[in-house]
Amino acid sequence: MLTALALGLALLGLLAVVALVPAGRRAGLVVLAGSALLSAGFALLAAGALAFGLPEGVLVLPFGPAWGAMSLALDGLSAWFLLLLGLVGLSASLFALGGPGRGLVAWPLFLGGMGLALLAADGFTLLLGFELMSLASWALVALDHREAGNREAARLYLVFAALAGTCLVPAFGLLGALDFAAIRAAPPEGWRAVAVLALGLIGAGAKAGLVPLHLWLPLAHPAAPSPASALMSGVMTKVALYVLARLLLDLCGPVQPGWWGVPLLAAGAASALLGALRANLEEDAKVALACSTIENVGLVTMALGLALLFRGADLGPMAALAAGAALLHAMAHGLFKALLFLVAGAVQHAAGSRRLDRLGGLIHAMPRTALAALVGIGAAAALPPLSGFASEWLLLQALLGGWRLGEIGLQVVAAAALALAAMAVALAAAAMLRLFGLAFLGRPRSPRGAGAREANRFELAGMAVPAVLTLLIGLFPGLALALAAPGIRVLVGPAAMPPVVGLAIGAGEGHSAYAPLVVLLLLGLVLVTLWLVVRRRSPALAERGPAWNGGFIDPPPEFVFGDPLSQPSAAGMAQPLRRMLGGSLLAGREAVTMPPPGDTRPARLEAGFEDRAALALPTPAARLRDAIADQVERLRGLTLRGSLSLGFATLVGLLALLAWLEAR
Repeated sequence: MLTALALGLALLGLLAVVALVPAGRRAGLVVLAGSALLSAGFALLAAGALAFGLPEGVLVLPFGPAWGAMSLALDGLSAWFLLLLGLVGLSASLFALGGPGRGLVAWPLFLGGMGLALLAADGFTLLLGFELMSLASWALVALDHREAGNREAARLYLVFAALAGTCLVPAFGLLGALDFAAIRAAPPEGWRAVAVLALGLIGAGAKAGLVPLHLWLPLAHPAAPSPASALMSGVMTKVALYVLARLLLDLCGPVQPGWWGVPLLAAGAASALLGALRANLEEDAKVALACSTIENVGLVTMALGLALLFRGADLGPMAALAAGAALLHAMAHGLFKALLFLVAGAVQHAAGSRRLDRLGGLIHAMPRTALAALVGIGAAAALPPLSGFASEWLLLQALLGGWRLGEIGLQVVAAAALALAAMAVALAAAAMLRLFGLAFLGRPRSPRGAGAREANRFELAGMAVPAVLTLLIGLFPGLALALAAPGIRVLVGPAAMPPVVGLAIGAGEGHSAYAPLVVLLLLGLVLVTLWLVVRRRSPALAERGPAWNGGFIDPPPEFVFGDPLSQPSAAGMAQPLRRMLGGSLLAGREAVTMPPPGDTRPARLEAGFEDRAALALPTPAARLRDAIADQVERLRGLTLRGSLSLGFATLVGLLALLAWLEAR
């Protein structure tokens, strides 16, 4: 099995070489179809390993750095995230088959880099795959460099990607060895362990988008093509969380104190709250989805922090509950967020815009896309019986068990995290309701939106895969957690049992349980009863009338799609939250300009916000970032030989740095 996975990674590299051949559309079809098939192979192999037994031993590759060969291995944790990579990679590749196929060279390199990082059995291989993932994703973000917004996004993303690598390299160097088995046998202690915690949290957090290292994410994810955005939001951020979990929970071992979970819990809670609030205020669909990713990454980080706290307090069942919540939500979010980014891409192609104030009424023009969007948005809003509710229910049950922690300080921290998580979940539901209502309900707000057409068959196929999986995981979370059991044991110990109660999930013996099939049955009975009552009490014939214009006069004849001002706007729906929370958390502002008496000009309301993390960015650091980015922009003119030489020089530099750390 390991040999097959290594061969798959090699074939992805071969596809990148094929993409260099200027063969037009045919080469694009080969690259994308091959990437889809290899992604499906990754998913099948990972699912088979989780269900029927993981391969034993380590596959040593015939090449590597000067001090040893590179090695690959597959355990429960890496197999779970490899399954996510395969499923989302399949969906995004299918969707990309229906588009122009831009960025083909970077596409298989992106998939291969993530796969290499997940399969690594030593620090060098993991870092090599991690940096290859960063380089390929930066190339996808910088693909359309003619737009100023994309250039700024690529620059900022490059800075944070460099920060992640700069922190993770010394973090692995301080472990005392590069082979994972050797690290587990002698985990770090004392100041080295604390340094690994700090560097690992900063390095992986910068790549995952944790607050306050999240500034790049709302810019970079929307700048990339929609299939790349789906991979970045659905999988790349989870690979960063995988590195965080592998480093802090697995390699550093159970000897570390339980307070290690407090920084993760704090960073996760801040990310969840800020991301959910920003998702309510953004007026661009893809930017709102990117901010929602910050929220969900924060929830997964909170679950990992809880697992550390419970493991340090010798509460094995509660640690398994928190670890199960982390893995299940990582899988659920990876699927439904990839689905929503693909939906956003289909909407942008059909309606010509991503701005919510330019959309509307798409449920009539794009009914299949609207159905897929409804599944993804329902899961993101944590509505039962979809996957988002099951995973977030597990997290809240784990937070409710915080009173079992022995120290009063940790109990207070868990209680505060519970309140912030509940607020974040409520804000996320409001953001998803606003997103679906403005984009798909109401009336079209532009002629292009009124003439939108359904997505093509490849795009619909790409959206169908995560939509069906989101439904299946939501209906059978017990089976999903049983599949994730090997990964839970890697995180919290070999004796950990996943919180499974048949096909349902539970919070422990004698505590509450969640049975989604029962919930589905009850919801079905309520809906059928409501339909029968409405049918019985409604008149025999349906009557149609004009749409309510919200008090506005009828639109002029040239506005065949209606007056956009007679419908709620994105800024208008966000105004209550901007006034309540935006001022303190996001430096929100509103200004009303009233003309003097006798002036016929209308009054103007100007509203907006700015992330406080961006305000705190020092000016010298921003200048240094721009100077570095200006030099990097020159890389666009390099020939193929120059690009390969630069990559070789970077690899040699990384090898030298790791050799120095190994000698230390």
